[in-house]
Amino acid sequence: MPSPRAHRGRLRVHAGAGREIHAASFIANRVIVLEESLLSKPAELDRVVLHELFHFAWPRWGNPKRRAWEALLAGEIGRHARGEIGWSAESRKRALSPADREGRSRKWREYVCESFCDTAAWLAGGAPDHPECTLAAQFRAQRRRWLEGLLAKGRLRI
Repeated sequence: MPSPRAHRGRLRVHAGAGREIHAASFIANRVIVLEESLLSKPAELDRVVLHELFHFAWPRWGNPKRRAWEALLAGEIGRHARGEIGWSAESRKRALSPADREGRSRKWREYVCESFCDTAAWLAGGAPDHPECTLAAQFRAQRRRWLEGLLAKGRLRI
């Protein structure tokens, strides 16, 4: 799709409405929509597709694992971690208030999901350097250990 945009929970193609996105996942339909220009950027296409695939894993993860990931992120924020592993999560993290985290608002839960997808895609892609990866090395290492520990216990279903 050329120049997709997200606006009020819907996918749009006309300019001006919503924010620019590179891709969108429709979990119930098992469909991923990609921005057309990614086809000429293989490395970025790989990164975005991996991120979108992990959106399919997130709902299958179950509440205990999702809550544990949430606790990991809350701990990072409590330690004043800045940045993220991808823009998808970082843009949401910047928009959070303490009340969002404490009340587990929709904004907070969307951030938690995007953070998981960015982190899992980064790890599955070989943890490459990327300009969007702004999270400090100590927190990236912590996330790597956490996800590798989880994966050592079994597969991550998509």
